[in-house]
Amino acid sequence: MKKIGFPLSEQKDRSGFDLSFLLSWSRRDIFWSRKMNKLYLGAAYYPELWEEEEIEKDIARIKEAGLNCVRMAEFAWGRMEPKEGEFHFKWLKNVVEKLYKNGIYTVLCTPSATPPRWLLTKYPETRMVMHDLIRADVSSRCHTCKTSEVMREKNRIIVTKMAEAFANNPAVVGWQIDNEIYPYNEGCFCENCKAAFRAWLKDKFGSIENLNKAWGMARWSLSYDGFEDIEPPYPKQWRHPSLRKAWREFQYAQVKSYVEEQADILHKFGCGNVGTNMMQHNSMSYYKINEKLDVAQYNHYEPASALADTAFGYDFVRCVKDKPFWVMETQVGWNGSEYAEGGYRPAGECYANTMLPFARGAQMNLYWLLRTHPNGHELAHGALYSPAGRAYKVTEEVQRAAADLKKCGEFLQNSCVRSEIALHYSSTALNSFESAPLVKGFNYRAELIGRYYSAFRHYNVDVIDTQHGLNGYKVLLSPFLAVADENGLYDRVIKWVEKGGKWIVGPMSDIMDGNVRRYTDSVFGFLEDLAGVYVKYQRPIGNDVFRAGWKNDGECGISVWYDAFECREGTQSLAHYSAGEFAPYSVITERKVGRGKVVLVGSVLSHGDILRLIDLPPIAEASENITLTQRTGEESGIIAAETAGRCGSLFLESTHTDLLTGRALCGNIELAPYEVLVLRK
Repeated sequence: MKKIGFPLSEQKDRSGFDLSFLLSWSRRDIFWSRKMNKLYLGAAYYPELWEEEEIEKDIARIKEAGLNCVRMAEFAWGRMEPKEGEFHFKWLKNVVEKLYKNGIYTVLCTPSATPPRWLLTKYPETRMVMHDLIRADVSSRCHTCKTSEVMREKNRIIVTKMAEAFANNPAVVGWQIDNEIYPYNEGCFCENCKAAFRAWLKDKFGSIENLNKAWGMARWSLSYDGFEDIEPPYPKQWRHPSLRKAWREFQYAQVKSYVEEQADILHKFGCGNVGTNMMQHNSMSYYKINEKLDVAQYNHYEPASALADTAFGYDFVRCVKDKPFWVMETQVGWNGSEYAEGGYRPAGECYANTMLPFARGAQMNLYWLLRTHPNGHELAHGALYSPAGRAYKVTEEVQRAAADLKKCGEFLQNSCVRSEIALHYSSTALNSFESAPLVKGFNYRAELIGRYYSAFRHYNVDVIDTQHGLNGYKVLLSPFLAVADENGLYDRVIKWVEKGGKWIVGPMSDIMDGNVRRYTDSVFGFLEDLAGVYVKYQRPIGNDVFRAGWKNDGECGISVWYDAFECREGTQSLAHYSAGEFAPYSVITERKVGRGKVVLVGSVLSHGDILRLIDLPPIAEASENITLTQRTGEESGIIAAETAGRCGSLFLESTHTDLLTGRALCGNIELAPYEVLVLRK
C-alpha cells in the first residue's frame, strides 16, 4: 500500500465511520475562547444508601471538605423506578435542592450500568451472555447486552423521565451517561449479538469473498462459506487476529450507539455538558464515542508510584474535545473493590493528585467517593469519610487543595494548555497489538507512556488520536502506530510536513493494515517511499542486544525492535548500527519533504535521544521528579508539581509569583515532596 487511493471525502475508517468531516477539521486553530466560569472539586455521593438525617450530616461534611460538586444516581435505578413504570424522583430532587442551597452543584448520571433486579429478572435477555456461554448473574454491573432492544427501550424510558424531572435545573451542571462503559468481559455472546455481528461484517465487507481475502482466511483452511458461519472469537483458544479485532470494533460500535441514544434524549430536553466517564485503560476510541457528547470525561486510578505519568491521560482527554475536561473519579487514598489493592499513598500524594488535572486543563475533579459504603460491594475503597462519617487524615489534603484552587482559580480560568508537540495514541494500534502480539510482553499503552511520554515531563505535549488536526504543532511523534493509514492520516500529515512540520515516526509504525494483515509488497504501507529508505532487515528482539551511534557524535540508545535502513537519494542517516550484524545500516533517517522533515526511527530510543530529535527547549530547567505545565492566554505562567515524594528543584529565569503562597520566585527553587507551585508570570 503506497498511498490511500481514493478521495478523503469518500473514505471510511475500518469500522465504517464516515471521515469526510476531517476535510474541514482543524481544531488546533481554535484558541479556547470559552472560559471556564467555575472550577469544580467534589466527590461521588450515594444518598440512596442513607437515611434523611445522615444526608443532612453528609452535606455538612461536603462543605467541611471544601467541595462544591457531587455526582449522583449512576447506581440508583432501583430507587428511581422500584417497579416497572413506577417512577420516584422526589427523593433525588430533595437532595439536589438541599445541596444547591448549600452551594453544592450536581452531576446527574443515567443509571444504565445497574438496572434493577425486576428488569433483569423479568427480561433475562437484557443480561449479557459471557464467553463461557453462561448468562450473567443479576448481581453485577456493566453486564447488560448492548444490542438488546428491551434493554435499550428501558434505558430510553428512564433517561427520558430523568431529563423531564431535571431539565433546566440550575443545580445540575452536567450529565454522565452510564458508568465506565466498555465491552465487559470480551463483550456479549448472545444469539442477538452474533446475528448483529454478522450483519455488521456483511455491511462492512459486502461479500464473504471480500472478508476472506481481507482476513487471509485461506491460512489454516479457515475460509468461510457465508456470513452465517462466523462465530465470535471465544477466549481460551486460538483466535484469528482479524476476527478478534473485528469483534472488538463491533462491540465498540454497539457501545457508541448505546451512549448516543441516551445523549440524544438528554439533548432533546436541553440538558447540557453531557459526557460518559471512560477508564484510562479503555481500548475504545475516545474520539468516536465522544462525537455527539459535550464534554470528555475521564476516570483515573493510577497507583501513587505513577503519579508523574497520570498526566498522560489528562493530556489525551484534553485533546478529545479540545476544551476543558472532567475527571469523574479519582482516588483519595487506597482503592479496591472486594479488597484494598491500590497500595499505600503517602502523605501529600492526594494533594498533588488533586492539583495535577487542573494544571493540565481540567474543569472538574471528583473523588470516588465521599463516604465509604457501609454494605454491598466495594467496601474496601478509599474515601473522604468512613462509613461512620469520620474524616480520614487525607481529608486534610482535600481541604488544602480546595483552598488552593480558590487562590489560583482565576488564573486557571484565564489560561489554557497549548503545545507545539503532539504524540499519537491510537485505539486502533492498541487493539492491533493485542489482537496480533509481535513482541512478547509488549503492552502498547505502558510502552508508549514509559518509553516516550515520560520523556516530556518538562514539556507541554498533546496526546492525540490519528483523526485529530495537526495545525499548530511543530513536532509530531508516532511510535508504535501499527496502522498508519487510519483516519486519512497520510494525506493530512503530508500536507502538514510540507508546511514545515517534523514527523518523527516509528518504530513499529505502518506495519499492518486495519484488518491486522502484514504488507506483502513492502515492509511498510507507505513509509518506505515517504521516508526514502529501503528496509534491509527487521528483527523484534524484546531485549537490548544491538548498539547504535549518532553520526559522528556518540552512542544512541536503542531497544525492543530493530529496523535496518538503506538510505535512498535525498535521505540522510542520523544514526546507524555501530556493531553486530546490522552495521553499518541506519536506524534513524531524515528526509526533507517540502519545508518539513520526515524522521524515520527503527528502534525504541532512550529519553535523551528522543529529546535530541525533538530539538525544542523545555518549559524550564527542573529535576526529573518535577512535572511542569506551561499555561498561556490572558494570563500566563508555569505550574510545577513534585510527583515522586522527594525533594526537587526548579530554575526560573525570570520572576514569577506563586499564587498559592504569594511569594515572588526566581532562580533556583526547592520543592518539598508533593509540593505544587502555581507560578504566574
